[in-house]
Amino acid sequence: MLVGEVIPFKNIVGIAVTNIAIGDVGAVSISGVYQMPAVKTTAFEVGDKLYWNDTANQLTATATDNTYAGICVEPKNSATEIALIKLG
Repeated sequence: MLVGEVIPFKNIVGIAVTNIAIGDVGAVSISGVYQMPAVKTTAFEVGDKLYWNDTANQLTATATDNTYAGICVEPKNSATEIALIKLG
């Protein structure tokens, strides 16, 4: 994992704070506000619960089969591929 990459856990996601080699232990943030890749075709509103789709490597508003990531803190239109999210 490289700094800034999303790391999905069982019930939440984190962001790598340092480079972490496969199989190693490293620092991961599970709180804070981050820009993350998001599904382009969906708009998000402030307060929407967002989920990490580990297959597509992007945020979505769909809970089914995805890991809870946090709350949208800035409106995102359906043409944008980045969302601002508060983890947790």
